[in-house]
Amino acid sequence: MPFGFFKKKKKEESHYDPTNIGITDLRKGYVLDFDLQTWEVTEEFEYDWGDNDFSYEFKLESATDSVFLSIGEDDFITGTVSKKIMWGKLPEEVEDGILQKGKPPKQITFEGITYYRDSKSVGYWRNTQTTSGDDSLEYMCWEYYDDTEKNIITLERFGDEEFEASKGIVYSPDAFTNILPTS
Repeated sequence: MPFGFFKKKKKEESHYDPTNIGITDLRKGYVLDFDLQTWEVTEEFEYDWGDNDFSYEFKLESATDSVFLSIGEDDFITGTVSKKIMWGKLPEEVEDGILQKGKPPKQITFEGITYYRDSKSVGYWRNTQTTSGDDSLEYMCWEYYDDTEKNIITLERFGDEEFEASKGIVYSPDAFTNILPTS
């Protein structure tokens, strides 16, 4: 009689070091502390920029609020916390520029702050829980920063006619603490 029945199954290895969990390890269902509140990751989004370059965004919900956390990994890791803003609140030249010239203006003044276009990115977007990689949407975004490079406005275009905008603040990774998986 083989004794394999009594062997313990090999544990699935984690994608993170349990003694040093950071914002790059986040997944749906995790909890974390930020801005004196506890947040739960309720959705996870993937951006495919081509050439095996991916970035991630997470919807965070607390007892009183909902925000989006984008993880950036250029020269150093950052977390940008953003909230959606109504497209119609942006200056008219934003939509006019995209529709007529294929790009928004070089600068945007919104709520008394002037933001300067920094980058344009083109790729594919998907909600990792509701779509497969084959169901990704064509995606384009323009990022604008103010003079401090801490405040950001992101203009997003999904497909040909769906537009969204968000306003956020760039934080260092140590602003996000007590990151824990829930399972």
